[in-house]
Amino acid sequence: MQRSTPYSLDVKRDMANNRVHASLPDPPSQSEEENQEEEKAFGRICAELESVDLPLGTTLRSIYDDQPNAHKRFMEKLDARIRNHDREIEKMCNFHHQGFVDAITELLKVRADAEKLMGQVTDTNRRLQDAGREVTTQTEEVIRCRIQQRNMTTTVEKLQLCIPVLEMYSKLKEQLESKRYYAALKTMEQLEKVYIPRVSQYRFCQIMAENLPRLREEIKEISMSDLKDFLESIRKHSDKVGETAMRQAQQHRTFHSAVAKQASMGHYTKPVYSLNGRTHTHNGLMMDDDMGEEEEADEEILTAHDLVDFSPVYRCLHIYTVLGDRETFENYYRKQRKKQARLVLQPQANMHETVEGYRRYFNQIVGFFVVEDHILHATRGLVTRAFTDELWNMALSKIIAVLRTHSSYCNDPDLVLELKNLIVIFADTLQDYGFLVNRLFDLLFEVRDQYNETLLKKWALVFREIFELDNYSPIPVETEEEYKVVVSRFPFHDAEVEKQDFPKKLPMSQSVPQIYTQVKEFIYASLKFSESLHRSSTEIDDMLRKSTNLLLTRTLSGCLQNLIKKPHIGLTELVQIIINTTHLEQACRYLEEFITNITNVSPETVHTTRLYGLSTFKDARHAAEGEIYTKLNQKIDEFIQLADYEWGMAESEGRASGYLMDLINFLRSTFQVFTHLPNNNNDHASMSGKVAQTACMSACKHLSTSLMQMLLDTDLKQISMGAIQQFNLDVIQCELFASSEPVPGFQGDTLQLAFIDLRQLLDLFMVWDWSTYLADYGQPTSKYLRVNPATALALLEKVYRGMKDTSKKNNIFSQFRKNDRDKQKLIETVVRQLRSLVNGMSS
Repeated sequence: MQRSTPYSLDVKRDMANNRVHASLPDPPSQSEEENQEEEKAFGRICAELESVDLPLGTTLRSIYDDQPNAHKRFMEKLDARIRNHDREIEKMCNFHHQGFVDAITELLKVRADAEKLMGQVTDTNRRLQDAGREVTTQTEEVIRCRIQQRNMTTTVEKLQLCIPVLEMYSKLKEQLESKRYYAALKTMEQLEKVYIPRVSQYRFCQIMAENLPRLREEIKEISMSDLKDFLESIRKHSDKVGETAMRQAQQHRTFHSAVAKQASMGHYTKPVYSLNGRTHTHNGLMMDDDMGEEEEADEEILTAHDLVDFSPVYRCLHIYTVLGDRETFENYYRKQRKKQARLVLQPQANMHETVEGYRRYFNQIVGFFVVEDHILHATRGLVTRAFTDELWNMALSKIIAVLRTHSSYCNDPDLVLELKNLIVIFADTLQDYGFLVNRLFDLLFEVRDQYNETLLKKWALVFREIFELDNYSPIPVETEEEYKVVVSRFPFHDAEVEKQDFPKKLPMSQSVPQIYTQVKEFIYASLKFSESLHRSSTEIDDMLRKSTNLLLTRTLSGCLQNLIKKPHIGLTELVQIIINTTHLEQACRYLEEFITNITNVSPETVHTTRLYGLSTFKDARHAAEGEIYTKLNQKIDEFIQLADYEWGMAESEGRASGYLMDLINFLRSTFQVFTHLPNNNNDHASMSGKVAQTACMSACKHLSTSLMQMLLDTDLKQISMGAIQQFNLDVIQCELFASSEPVPGFQGDTLQLAFIDLRQLLDLFMVWDWSTYLADYGQPTSKYLRVNPATALALLEKVYRGMKDTSKKNNIFSQFRKNDRDKQKLIETVVRQLRSLVNGMSS
């Protein structure tokens, strides 16, 4: 191979750095400047050709693709360049030829020494190989040991990296077996992020890494199963949790009540009233009946955390939080608790029958929300205040609807009162946990109305029983102790009665103090419902007065009205009822004082409701009076029905009829009973004094009317003058009775005027004074002013028919017509005139 000269190397380097495919030069006819450019272009092309590293295809193509005949000029330039290189080579060879010859000569001299040295080196190498063979063997052994040592060191290092992974995995297994799932998840996290990446190239680590997601899912399933067991368990424990929370709230309320009462011990204490062996001390609105609650043992009250193991919730929450699926857990928990809330809010069908049914219902609800409140404050986000408020609002609407429905079935006031106490404790308990309970206290006003209705029904039975057992006679008092007992039960004050010696009788019957006592018992019972309602004394006073008014105006009034209408209640009982209602009416002011003492609200307070006892007892008294008049008239009618007149008798018996004498005797004895009616100077009692006068006047008028109707009965066709005389004797006895003043207080002959119509009619027939009657008819001074022409005509026709019938029977009417023809003509004339008067009145 031809050795490149320095010049050729320089040319190649220059061509490599300035590789340009220049165009071929133009024909020789160009200018000098163009020739120079052509020279440069051919020079660059030659340099490219001389460069063995560059491809020649492009260079050669540029030569032939350029201007016509350019390759000829290039060949000429190339030949010239070859000649120049040959001259340079020749000069260089001539310049180095002597040196080359000298070098060859020296090399030949060295050749022999080199061969000798080669032999020595070969011999030395052989001996060295023989001597180093054992060393080589030992060296290989050392190398092998060193490799083993290195492998062992590497293995130890790798094992030191793997052992922590295995230990952590073993720890993970132990944690899973011991159900420490949250710690197991933390261990998994360390394995994934710290330990396994260090030895990820090993297969067992890959298996571990593949198992970790499956273990996480198992942990999720197990923790969810524990949560379900917890939710099922909490349903069973809600009753106990609620019972404990409500008992604690009740003890707190009792404690605060005791503190408030202790603080007010220095204030004025109202009187003590003792009813049925129970003592009611009124200090504000605190009743001594509640003092027993303060004596409850201060036993340790367990909280929800003590009764319920919340660890499954915490554990499950932490697990799902670590796994990044907290939202799923929260949604599931809230959904399940909503379902449980709906189940808890479903009452038993017979819940209204006993207070235990209501207590279990409230305990379950309180337990549910106590648990939710604990979860709210312990988990920070599992449930929110908005969620619990939503649950409570839903529950509150359901609770109110349930209580409205079931309380309406309850007819026992004691059960309604216990229900009210449970609602108050229920509301106070949940209020302590931050829930709004205003609607529950509003519901209590509806329950209060139901309670009042049940009280009214109960007291209606009490009143009826009192009225049925009453003997309706004045209370006999044998000794002063008995008198004090009666006065302690009923505010009776009568100076005249107090002056009388024992034994004596009080004007009212035994039912009066019993009714008064029961009204006070009703007030106490109504007051019990007003306790703990967080209402002012004025509101409680107003509620008491309104409920008492309902008792008086509706229940007691209704019982009195029914009593008065009963058939077995006679005139004596009605008289006693009038006396009783008068005393009860007077006692109403003491009932107002009684309510004032209980509530500490002055009766002069604006808008204070008054008791309506005055109108209640006044209406009852009026009804009793009306019933007296009715029964007295009925009794008169019974006697009248016993009348057995012989209307065709020739002469009277010469004495009054037996039935009428019995009737008059009955009226005398009856009106003697009216002397027991109070006739004091006060307005209310003086009204009762007029009852006897009104009853007597009503009886006389009714008797007069009944006798008149007997004469004018259309079924009675004829009457003899003897019957008229007998009837006249009876009317005379009635007039004697009226003039004997059976009831004091009548002026003059007022009572006798009740029989004036009968008297004038009978006088007209007895005297046979028709001329006077017809002459004076229509005159204010007429002797027979109260005799109606129609009445006189009807009776005269009956007498006339009687006279004719008697004459026919005795066969003496012909003689009568001969002797008394003028009288017959007179009767006929009177009849015609009376008919003309009647016709004139009708026209």
